[in-house]
This record gives sequence, structure tokens and C-alpha cells, in this order.
Amino acid sequence: MNFYLLFILLVLAGDFLLDLIVEWLNLRRLDHRLPKDFVGYYDEEKYFRSQQYTRERTRFGLLHGSLATTAILAFIPLGGFNIIDHLARRLAQGPILTGLVYVLILSLMTGILSLPFSIYSTFVIEEKYGFNKTTAKTFVMDLLKGFLLMLILGGPLLAMVIWFFSVAGKSAWIIVWIAITTVQLFMTYIAPVVIMPLFNKFTPLEDGELKRAVEVYAQEQGFKMKGLFRMDGSKRSSKTNAFFTGFGRFRRIVLFDTLIEKHSVDELLAIIAHEMGHYKLRHIMKLAIASILETGFLLFLLSFFIRNPGLFAAFKMEHISIYAGLVFFGFLYTPLSSILSIVMNYFSRRHELDADRYAVQTTRKAEAFIVALKKLSVENLSNLTPHPLKVFLEYSHPPVSQRIHSIIDCHTPNIS
Repeated sequence: MNFYLLFILLVLAGDFLLDLIVEWLNLRRLDHRLPKDFVGYYDEEKYFRSQQYTRERTRFGLLHGSLATTAILAFIPLGGFNIIDHLARRLAQGPILTGLVYVLILSLMTGILSLPFSIYSTFVIEEKYGFNKTTAKTFVMDLLKGFLLMLILGGPLLAMVIWFFSVAGKSAWIIVWIAITTVQLFMTYIAPVVIMPLFNKFTPLEDGELKRAVEVYAQEQGFKMKGLFRMDGSKRSSKTNAFFTGFGRFRRIVLFDTLIEKHSVDELLAIIAHEMGHYKLRHIMKLAIASILETGFLLFLLSFFIRNPGLFAAFKMEHISIYAGLVFFGFLYTPLSSILSIVMNYFSRRHELDADRYAVQTTRKAEAFIVALKKLSVENLSNLTPHPLKVFLEYSHPPVSQRIHSIIDCHTPNIS
């Protein structure tokens, strides 16, 4: 049996098995007893509802994962990728156009197979638990906009990668790395003003107590920004969130309208201070550098496999091509990607705790921040008792109880 085929099949099956074990442990961890930190925030009925939400989303995710894994485990040995390659070669001429058509067909197939699950998740599960605000029109428009962005932005980038690997020889991975990094940095600047407004409406926050409080705080911390904006998150969901986007003078603070409606000024200021802390503590820069280095490492490894005959034989391909090599390498890279993801999540969780401490120390509003964290968990029906293995493998944020206790430990002793 082809070594690459055996390796890829074992990775796919092993990845799903690990996911199954982790989710089983996570569900067993659910406890009907309300954690003492949340007494007075959750009533028994809503806490039970949050656990049901976790169970239903987990089981649905496992169903989706099992069907997707089964489909790909069958598609590879049956030569499905070779069939698509024949179709792409009939529809287009030349390695670049053929590669674009090849990836487009695979993307459409993946999207079509995932569509029923996305519809059910949005309009059944999220609707059942009171989160969904997405209309059928918004759902369809999001799909169309995402598809057009893939064509407009992803198409030229893929064509560039194929071309460089075709003509640049052994140094191609370095050139592609520089090109991709340049595009990523450029997109970071234009996304807040060009791409994100295609999906949501961003309105400058109206004058008032919150705006004044944030402006005073930002000035105290020497934080320059483009503005403070309200986003119509309620267009799709009742869940709450806040984030920063952009770099340099293009930095924006964005608050979901649902967040503004459910929190006090002090709570919102603490949330914003946490997000600002990521910038002041250089977390964003560190993660960006780590991402750039990971991309370079990926491309370096890719250069050894992009035309590997054994890898193409594993997928029953009759022709060796750069565009197919890009796709197949993704399967080989999965274990390394998972390991790097665990490492990145570890540092991300540490950064979250650091940003929490920054927010508390600079606003002196520890109690308001703890209340905000509790309310965010209740509003989003978050799992309050995740299994440590799931946290280790998947969580980019520490569990809320850990964040609360970290704030208590590092700050005033009279917080309860």
C-alpha cells in the first residue's frame, strides 16, 4: 500500500477519533450543579439550557465530522481527485487556469456538502436557543459575498502561487512566502474599511457617557485609533462580542450592538481595556510574527512535496501538477498544523490572562470586569466546565472561571 495514502488515511481517522474522545470527555464533564461563581447570574432553568446547548452543538458537530470524514476517506481511494482533475483539464487550458478551475470545483463541492449543516446549525439549533437573527436573505447574501471574495481575492493569490512554483525553481517557496506575507499585511489594513463593511454596518458610536469614557481612557493609555464603532451584530445573532481591527492609524474599536445593550459603561470600558491590552502588550504583533513564520515553514516543507510522485500516486492522479500538489500537501501537513495550533492556543490563553490583568490594573474596575465576564458567559450560554483536554487542544481563551480567579488573585482582595 502506498505510504502516503496509509499515512493520510490514518491521520484523518485518528483526528476524528481524537475529536470523538475529547467531545465525549467534555460532555461527561457537564455538571448540573451551578458553579458558585455564577450564583445569582444563572437560574437553574437557564443553566440547564446552556448545558443542553453544549450537548446539541457537540452532537451535531460530531455528526457533521463523521460524515465529512467518511466522505473524504472514500473520495481519496476511489480516485475522486483525479476525476476532478480530468474535468478541470477539459474546462481550461494551461496550468494556472486549470489549477483555478480545479480548486474552484473542490471548493464548490465542499461548500455544497457543508451547506445543509450550516443551514441546520443557523436556522434550527441557534434558532431553538434564541440566538439566530439571520434571515434567509442575509444567509444567501453572505454566501454569495463570500464566494465573490474568494474569486476576487483568492483566485489571483492562488494563480500567483502556481506561477511562482512553476518558474522560480528551488527559491520559489521564499518568493511565495514574501508575496503571501505582503498580501496578508495589506489585507490587514484594508479589511476594516473595504471587506468587513460588505457584511456588517459600522456606525460611529454616538456621543455619550460610553464614548467619553473610552476616549479619555484611550488618551490616558496613549492609544491612537481611527474611531469607536457600533456593529450590527444583531443582524445575525443575539450573541455579544467586541474586537479591535486594523493596524496603526486604521485601528478601530468595534462593539456589537448586542453588547452595548446588555452591559453598563464600566463593564464595556473593562472589555475594551482588555482588547486594548492585547495591543499595548504586543500580543497582536507576536501572533502575527508567529503566523508569518508558520507560513514560511509550511511553504518550505511544501517545496519538497509539491511534485512528489508518491504523493500523487496516493490520490490516484494520472498527472502531476502544482495546483494539485498544493491541495494534497494540506493532508500531509495536518498533524504538524494541529501541533502548532496547540502551541499557539497555549500562548493565546496566556495572552488573554495578561490582557485581563492589564484591563484591571489600568481601569481599576476589577469588579465590573468580572461581572462583564459572567454576563458574557450567561448571554452566550457558554460551557462553564469544559474538560481540561479540550481546553488544552482547542481553547484560545481560558475558561471563564480561570479568568475570574486570576483577576481575583492578582488584584484587590475584597472582590467576591
